Amino acid sequence: MKLIVATQNKSKLKEIRHILSGVGIKIISLNELETKFNIQENGKTFFANAVKKTLPVSKIYKEDLIVGEDSGLVVKYLNGRPGVYSKRYSGKNWTYLKNNLKIIKQLEGVKQKERQAYFLCCLVLMKNGKLIKKIDGRVNGFINKEIKGKNGFGYDPIFCPVRKKLSSGVCLPKYKKTIAQLPSAVKNKISHRAFAFNKLKTHLLVRFSD
Repeated sequence: MKLIVATQNKSKLKEIRHILSGVGIKIISLNELETKFNIQENGKTFFANAVKKTLPVSKIYKEDLIVGEDSGLVVKYLNGRPGVYSKRYSGKNWTYLKNNLKIIKQLEGVKQKERQAYFLCCLVLMKNGKLIKKIDGRVNGFINKEIKGKNGFGYDPIFCPVRKKLSSGVCLPKYKKTIAQLPSAVKNKISHRAFAFNKLKTHLLVRFSD
């Protein structure tokens, strides 16, 4: 049995492998499968998109565990945008840089107290077309006024995490830096994806403890 991560994003896969290290199961991505999937991420919620990514893979690779996730940035001042459109927010020819610059432009002149935002990661674990686990992870912060840092990807260079006690009891330290300015070891402890996949890691460790 393998754990197939329903993604073709190499940066995301690297981050997930780091978080799930020690689980004792081989972790691969869609890029390593013989079957090629054309997945349409047109769901109205992050969880809907996670299911769209995971379900078709789990129906073909029936003996393996499949995990799919969808995540993005939610900005309060922008009425929740970019949300599920985070990946292609700057249009058809999107890039991470274009996405970041668009957000900065839209928040030009907006005071810090109104620049509140959060990263949300929603994931589902499936096997043979059946849902096994549904998990989410969230980190609160604000949008920086300029791009800073080269570590990470996506909106990491414009997102600053803040001190916030979560329902899990975890209290984030207050960094005066964007996530992209933090070392990978730190990011992989405090990111939205880290919170979600650490919950998955606990589930997998219990599952394979025998």
